[in-house]
Amino acid sequence: MPNYLILTEKPSAAANFAKALGGKKGVFNDFSYTITNLRGHVMTLKDPEEMVSEALKKQYKSWLVKHLPWNLDDFSWQRTYIRQRNMRTGKTESTKKIIDDLKKEAQSGYDAIIIATDTDPSGEGELLAWEALDAIKWQGQVLRANFMDESVKGIQTAMHNLRDVSDKFQDGDYIKGESRNRWDFASMQLTRIATTAAKKQGFKVVARQGRLKSVIIWQIYQQLAAIKQYVKKPYFEVKFKDAAGHVFGRITPDGEVVPFRFDNKSEAEKDILHYHDSAVVNEKHQTRTQAPAKLLDLAGLAAILAPKGFSSKEVLSTYQKMYEAQIVSYPRTEDKTVTPEQFNELLPKIDQIARVVGVDTALLRHRQPRKTHVKPQGAHGANRPGENVPNELASLSKFGDSAQEIYRVLAKNYLAMLAEDYIYDHVTADLQDYPVFKTAYNVPIALNFKAVYDAQRAIKEEEEDDSVTTGSLGPIAKPYLHEGANKKPQAPTTKWIMAFLEKHNVGTGATRVSTLSEMSRGTKAMIKEARGKLTLTETGNVSAVMVKDTWIASPKITKRLFEMMDQVGQFDLTMPNLLSSVTKVVEHDMPIMLANAEQLELLLGKPKAVAKKPITEKVTAEFKGETISFAKVWGNHTFTDDELKQLIEGKEISFSAKSKRGASYIATGKLAKQTFKGTTFYGFKLNPKPRRA
Repeated sequence: MPNYLILTEKPSAAANFAKALGGKKGVFNDFSYTITNLRGHVMTLKDPEEMVSEALKKQYKSWLVKHLPWNLDDFSWQRTYIRQRNMRTGKTESTKKIIDDLKKEAQSGYDAIIIATDTDPSGEGELLAWEALDAIKWQGQVLRANFMDESVKGIQTAMHNLRDVSDKFQDGDYIKGESRNRWDFASMQLTRIATTAAKKQGFKVVARQGRLKSVIIWQIYQQLAAIKQYVKKPYFEVKFKDAAGHVFGRITPDGEVVPFRFDNKSEAEKDILHYHDSAVVNEKHQTRTQAPAKLLDLAGLAAILAPKGFSSKEVLSTYQKMYEAQIVSYPRTEDKTVTPEQFNELLPKIDQIARVVGVDTALLRHRQPRKTHVKPQGAHGANRPGENVPNELASLSKFGDSAQEIYRVLAKNYLAMLAEDYIYDHVTADLQDYPVFKTAYNVPIALNFKAVYDAQRAIKEEEEDDSVTTGSLGPIAKPYLHEGANKKPQAPTTKWIMAFLEKHNVGTGATRVSTLSEMSRGTKAMIKEARGKLTLTETGNVSAVMVKDTWIASPKITKRLFEMMDQVGQFDLTMPNLLSSVTKVVEHDMPIMLANAEQLELLLGKPKAVAKKPITEKVTAEFKGETISFAKVWGNHTFTDDELKQLIEGKEISFSAKSKRGASYIATGKLAKQTFKGTTFYGFKLNPKPRRA
């Protein structure tokens, strides 16, 4: 009986696998197994200067544009452990221990390692697994378990259908993930160009540029500029209205000059004299139907929740926790439909789901698969409720602030598919004496799915006026002077940018949400997201100006890059050919960015003054046979000449100090060699347990 080591992506996934297979160790199907886990990515590409020959290190460490574009053939593409600061403890932690533990476990006599990381459309799951396998220098067989979700059935099905991926270069998902990773790494050149050029103009920001970031930031900047430049221009035109309030007007195509529309009210008042009351004729009624909107992806869900005060970061984080508990389906799916199997799996739980979100089950009469929503092709399936149905929405609060709304919207949108089509009466008519004046409106006959949930309306950025004018048409319509104005550009919002990216087919729903979340995080944030409204930080404004007219900010180019990455995964395009496109983008965009930098102050005003840090006075001395320099000031304490003498002699000193909270204590310590963020230095080192003053 073969013995396998199952490698999952994170501890929560390991727990779900243990639940599905009967324990952390055991026998399943025809093999014995042990389950272990990573913690997401545990390796990362080294810095550019660490992946080239000694002779090229200085060149690749430099941010000078004269050294760009890079020759990607110079890179070894080696990886190293991920080091990051633990915000709770303040200590820098490394993933080395995770790799060491995996290596030790893998030496326990396994016949194969099973990659059981997420089956990501981007190949991310394959990539992070192979990063770990390469780090431990695993030479044995590698199998892949592709699971659609972390349900018991999903995991067991995957473990019955293992495939051999021992040659990673024949695994399309790995090739796709690695290619995307290298492309994004090489695109760091654009950040160096933009940042260096901006700093020369006095803007001390890191102008991050990337495939999706640059598209998003430029679109927001353009929209904000259009709003700033907007000037309201009233216009006047003749329209008709009947006794019930139905309005009759002429067709006015966008962008065309309309001869019957006047800028001057007095001219419009002269024009109305040419019209008189007219009979309403040609009244027609047509019964029409409308099917439920498509199932939501993560971007659509985030767009709906943003106006309710839930940021992309909050939705992404909370959804992931709910997925790990199998309350909702896999987040990073590309699918907009579900398979017949997925449809049938959820069907027995429909009434239970409906009760949780307050939907009348009598509305859910269409329980057969819709061809528009249920298709045989697919993988994870569209975002939807999971196999674990909560007893009540309130129980979901433990997952995050947005959990109840995530489930409510996701469930109602899925349930709407099981309701009948919306039925309405489409009414049209025109005027007997002026047939070019027409009216059209809808009168609901049966709401059906709209009584469950109308995702199409919820996701619209600008809600249309769906109010119904009641009352019979006509019989007479009277002319009146209608006053309007040119349309003001709408404010950029999460809904708006998600709709733009969807229209141009740029990125997956999950990628859009994660990118927006990343762009709004930390001190280097590019955007601010408040109840769905998007504004730019100084960093965002600089980044936007820098990408004007560039390829990296073009939706068309970005869409093509996503397509090329798919082609690499299908072996229709080689990795070197894909990576050559980075060089082409850099060559095209570099002169444009350098020219754009010259416009920064003109467009954004003078850069904000950055307070200069006081220069710390240093003391140079012989210490233990070595010439060293160290700071004369520690905290708010300046060492006296006597204290300096004792420190240099290697003696311990004590003095009164105050903590960050203002508490007094006695600081005791001595001069020592220390390391901070990889940099070695000499300085006063405080003993672990200071005494209270």
